[in-house]
Amino acid sequence: MQTTTNVRRTEAEITGFQASGELTDALQRVLVDLIELQLQGKQAHWNVVGTNFRDLHLQLDEVVDFAREAGDTIAERMRALDTVPDGRSDTVAATTSLPEFPGYEHNTAEVVDLITARIYAVVDTLRSVHDGVDAEDPSTADILHQLIDGLEKLAWLIKSENRKV
Repeated sequence: MQTTTNVRRTEAEITGFQASGELTDALQRVLVDLIELQLQGKQAHWNVVGTNFRDLHLQLDEVVDFAREAGDTIAERMRALDTVPDGRSDTVAATTSLPEFPGYEHNTAEVVDLITARIYAVVDTLRSVHDGVDAEDPSTADILHQLIDGLEKLAWLIKSENRKV
């Protein structure tokens, strides 16, 4: 029978995990794209018109809610890893990878395509940072997995509005 002896550590020997610069940068990229998706989703929500207006209007709020909650999750994860998220409007506008959203009314078919493209842009960001995040912090990569799953489901539900069979 083998026994193991635990050795008590001192408080000075115990540290929390801290994100590297690369992990911080990756999560910051995700954060600004999620904030921008939230803003663009609301812009679309206010300015969509046409056939199936009500259904799409409500679906857009689902996108906005998902993006807001996901952004909060990422920002709080960054704080847990002793790094500082930057969600200021100037930072978001200067660093997002999402295309600019047109500022006028759009019919529902156009909005479906515009929002679906933006959701997939966020998914592309998530996928592009995933492997680096996973190598450093698998727990954070698990969060990215959940976001990818949720966003791809939202994209599928919305783009189905324009699908013809």
